[in-house]
Amino acid sequence: MIDALITWSLKNRIVVLLMSAAVAAYGIFAVKNTPVDAIPDLSENQVIIFTEWMGRSPQIMEDQVTYPLVSNLQGIPKVKNIRANSMFGMSFVFVVFEDDVDIYWARTRVLERLNYAQRLLPEGVVPTLGPDGTGLGHIYWYTLDAPGYDLGELRALQDWYIRFALQTVKGVSEVASYGGFQKQYQVVVDPLKLNYYGISIMEVAEKIKANNNDVGGRKFEQSDIGYIIRGLGYIKDMREIENITLKTLNSIPIKVRDVAAVQMGGELRLGIVEENGEGEKVGGIVVMRYGENAKDVIDRLKEKLKDVEKGLPPGVKFKMAYDRSDLIEATIATLKEAVIEEIIVVCIVLFIFLLHVRSTLIVVITIPISVLISFILMSWFGITSNIMSLAGIALAVGDLVDAGIVMVENAMKSLVNETE
Repeated sequence: MIDALITWSLKNRIVVLLMSAAVAAYGIFAVKNTPVDAIPDLSENQVIIFTEWMGRSPQIMEDQVTYPLVSNLQGIPKVKNIRANSMFGMSFVFVVFEDDVDIYWARTRVLERLNYAQRLLPEGVVPTLGPDGTGLGHIYWYTLDAPGYDLGELRALQDWYIRFALQTVKGVSEVASYGGFQKQYQVVVDPLKLNYYGISIMEVAEKIKANNNDVGGRKFEQSDIGYIIRGLGYIKDMREIENITLKTLNSIPIKVRDVAAVQMGGELRLGIVEENGEGEKVGGIVVMRYGENAKDVIDRLKEKLKDVEKGLPPGVKFKMAYDRSDLIEATIATLKEAVIEEIIVVCIVLFIFLLHVRSTLIVVITIPISVLISFILMSWFGITSNIMSLAGIALAVGDLVDAGIVMVENAMKSLVNETE
């Protein structure tokens, strides 16, 4: 079989050269289009369901949220198992699918079941799907370098400007904010005053909620002109909250400011974010979408960061905290160095011992062709270019060189013996 293949190749050199050129071209195409990442993604094929119900204990979350969700998610096709975790004010359900299941098909089936299961949850509790990313989707972390700015202002800038801008980048699934204070209006009631006026805390909450709303009216026509009547009631500052009437006592309105103090504060935090011991920071975590090319997504993200930075307030700049592209580029550079070094060493050794240029080229050409064939197979089987796969290619190149040297040396000996 091998003799016939070698004989056919010698008789059809042009065909062999054309096939090699086609393989090389296809290999270069595969190299450019194979997803590049730092490490292989071995995370499970899962859909995460997150439910928030602040102020409730883990036991209540388990009984009223987690258990109903897990019970009704049973029976989804191609599910391996379902895991859940309940904590203070939050519930996480992990639906793990089989490895060959398309992630977006899985998310659709989970969403169908959630529409049914939501009716079993407490009023106002709405479960949401997690981002369509994996456990290795955190590709870029950044902080806001802004000396002299308030942490609440920076968090508002991150939540309402930067996050929305970065989510438009192709391949980005989510931009998670961290650090700082999430601003909110806080009504601090005085229990003694509530008792004096005979008002409950629930009444205060319901009155504030009812007064923070726009009311629709009807169309009013006058002089052949139509007017849309509506009531504007959204709260715009703290004074409007203070002036909300809770009840009337002896024809005297009792307002919020009579029983409580209204202030601007930060939401309850369970931790802080600090950078290198320099104090608290505000920033974001960019999560890559499932199956995307990490290197391309990071490159597009950096271009977007330059545009977003132009619209930031004076003195506010982005500071990179973690960039996976550095590791990716180092991994690719290692493979390039290994291949180039092996080609140079093989050329020198073969030329010294064989003193034959064509024989040296035969062995050298097999190295890049073999690497390109490896990338073609990686593209077919959906394997990313990462530190593990590229290290395997670098190690395999040594074996290829050994086999090529043995074959060329044996051929040279046979030719010398025939000439003698």
